[in-house]
Amino acid sequence: MAINLDKIKSKLDQLTGNAPRRASNFWRPDVGEHVIRLLPFQDSDGQPFKERWFYYDIVDGPGILAPVKMGKPDPVNEFQQKLWRDGSDSSKELAKKLRPKMRAYAPVIVRGEEEKGVRLWAFGSMVYTGLLRLFLDEDYGDITDPKEGFDVKVSVTQQPGRRWPQTDVKARPRPSALSENTADVTSWLDSVPDLNTIYELKSYDDIKQVLDNWAASSEASLNGLGRETVIPVASATTAAPVAHKKNIDEVFDQLLND
Repeated sequence: MAINLDKIKSKLDQLTGNAPRRASNFWRPDVGEHVIRLLPFQDSDGQPFKERWFYYDIVDGPGILAPVKMGKPDPVNEFQQKLWRDGSDSSKELAKKLRPKMRAYAPVIVRGEEEKGVRLWAFGSMVYTGLLRLFLDEDYGDITDPKEGFDVKVSVTQQPGRRWPQTDVKARPRPSALSENTADVTSWLDSVPDLNTIYELKSYDDIKQVLDNWAASSEASLNGLGRETVIPVASATTAAPVAHKKNIDEVFDQLLND
């Protein structure tokens, strides 16, 4: 049987965490004010938004879905538990950094850009909390209702001296229909994307390989840079932990922007 180089490249991308995400229409608000309408997910389980948890530190680029948050065996989580059991300060520090990070998702229609259709908005815990509070506010209730819901004003500001913008959300004072055009409403509700088609859960072995590759490459690239500490890193190919040098500040700098 002939070797298929395209399949080999695809597999290599999966193992190294470089496989591209499936195309989707994401909305990322710029600094300024925006008005949006939140739509319900088609497979809602009573929650208006969906959560996904990612490991960002062990791979360059897009994060890797955390299997432990889906009730599945997770090699990164297992490594975390070993670090906690080790008990040293450096091991505990690394275990904290290896925790998966949460992103919440909502389908939205951006007012003034309705022609772009339904888009996905990904946000962190602060915005998530603000939006959930709107649902519990007796003046609003279900702000995603297509007929009697509320538009939401999203204000993004860049404060002096702060590295990342601040995002605030506030419901408009009056309810309104998603659209006066019934056909648009039907089309938008039917085109709400399925997150499971955008983010693929990697297999246990694939994630374990990414973890091992990260451990090996981090030692080579960070050796001699700033403050170093020795921490145990489990290898898929060895029964016992192997000591690698890590620069904690450098390895996890990217996590601070979440």
